[in-house]
Amino acid sequence: MTSLGTGIGWRPEIADVVEGMPGIDWVEAVSENLCPGHLPDSLLRLRERGVTVVPHGVSLGLGGADRPDAGRLAALAERAEVLGSPLVTEHIAFVRAGGALTASPLMEAGHLLPVPRTRDALDVLCENVRIAQDALPVPLAVENIAALVSWPDEELTEGQFLYELADRTGVRLLIDVANLHTNHVNLGEDPARALGELPLEAIAYVHVAGGFERDGVWHDSHAHPVPRPVLDILTDLASRVAPPGVLLERDENFPEGDELHGEVEAIRVAVDKGRAARIAAGGVGTAPRVSRTPTAAGDSVRQRLGLAQAALLSALVAGTPVPEGFDRVRLGVQARALAGKRADVVGKVAPELPVILGARYRPAFLAYAQDCPMTGGYRRDALDFVAHVLRADPGEVDPGVRRELREWWLERSGPVPRSTRPGVRLARATRRVLLRR
Repeated sequence: MTSLGTGIGWRPEIADVVEGMPGIDWVEAVSENLCPGHLPDSLLRLRERGVTVVPHGVSLGLGGADRPDAGRLAALAERAEVLGSPLVTEHIAFVRAGGALTASPLMEAGHLLPVPRTRDALDVLCENVRIAQDALPVPLAVENIAALVSWPDEELTEGQFLYELADRTGVRLLIDVANLHTNHVNLGEDPARALGELPLEAIAYVHVAGGFERDGVWHDSHAHPVPRPVLDILTDLASRVAPPGVLLERDENFPEGDELHGEVEAIRVAVDKGRAARIAAGGVGTAPRVSRTPTAAGDSVRQRLGLAQAALLSALVAGTPVPEGFDRVRLGVQARALAGKRADVVGKVAPELPVILGARYRPAFLAYAQDCPMTGGYRRDALDFVAHVLRADPGEVDPGVRRELREWWLERSGPVPRSTRPGVRLARATRRVLLRR
């Protein structure tokens, strides 16, 4: 197993800080944010210094009812090869539902949603993981996710589910101790029990991140300092097995470099504390026994799972009735969180929209999100949102704002950007003047 050491999530906003931070052995970068032919200079410099870069996928949806998309797998494989990565990682989650399998409209969550811990879902996940393993040039590790809601009638605990997954497929595990804390607060699950049930020697590395609690619900924000309970779970894990790598995740609300470095040092201290306890107890750890039992998920199993996931996602993003057995209050919290995340990410993907709409942007987007599920990623979502606003009653939008939105939409909705040749630009400007009259 690859020994990674101590790392931090690479993000463009903190690229300079990461490059200058002492004691960083490796970094992780979101795969979907990388273009293989135009890698950021910062990542190239880190690679030249011998710093390992691991691509971390967020959109594959291995826990979904459909088989993994070949194009997404090829993109993940390409990034691993370009970066010379020793492994790639993804999530045990579903991110979209509907489509041909369920004869319903395809919906995107824009977020990682929990897979039901049932035998059916496990069979589908195992087959999807094997498909991904066969398509990737390096080993795959999969991550447990944080959840606000739990599925009714689950048959396995999180630890049992992950153990069987690793046992049946040989996949490595990326254990997020912050997500174990999230599931402890939100779902009442015991982190120590989960760690006790895991095949710890299958761990590829560990994620550590911060969050916040509001009204009894823990939000895995990746935008706050790592709290003591998360560090304590990390120490517990390190007291059981030596993690090959540990990484700090921070996605926004970035602090100064010294504060980030302090969080990395706190992670080192937590791991050292666990290591000392393990040595004192005489723990050594052994390699997991992997059976790789072949199991194929039939179409009927995939369809049952697909219908259940489509019903849940539709309730979250399209306002349809809450499926039986789910906590309505928690589903409401999750639905608001998904809509808020969509508004935030679209505002980053298309930063002109909050400027054009001003204070109206967020309420207008949240109203749109209530009835209009995302169908093709955040860039498509931005275009669909503007089209929705333009279809509204003309009296609801200031004429000047409407013109700016229309120009923005026309600029980006075609298969290629509109021409910047002087003559074409003059014709567009003339047309705008005539439209104002």
